[in-house]
Amino acid sequence: MRVYGISNCDTVKRARAWLVQQGVEHKFHDFKKLGVPGDRLNAWIAAIGWQPLLNRQGTTWRKLDGATQSGVTDSASARALMLAQASVIKRPVVEWDSGDITVGFDAGRWAALSDSQ
Repeated sequence: MRVYGISNCDTVKRARAWLVQQGVEHKFHDFKKLGVPGDRLNAWIAAIGWQPLLNRQGTTWRKLDGATQSGVTDSASARALMLAQASVIKRPVVEWDSGDITVGFDAGRWAALSDSQ
């Protein structure tokens, strides 16, 4: 499985710690160091839609000017912003070995998914 996010994000830290505690092997892809993989972003948008991926609650989104925020109206505009500013992607994004894709950390859901791995 692969976990995507930013290493200093508190939610990513909690999620990765949970995986280690559960003994779940995973690879980590840091958006800040390695960038946002465009092909994976396309796959995530196709699988779950752009709205769950766009973190409108985070600091990065709140710091954007109103024109930029209001310009995000569809998957193409959201994708362009996510590629330009990785911090607007809700984290972590996880590609499970089962093929499931999750966004954010939910220990209960993750426990069910990790049991099915």
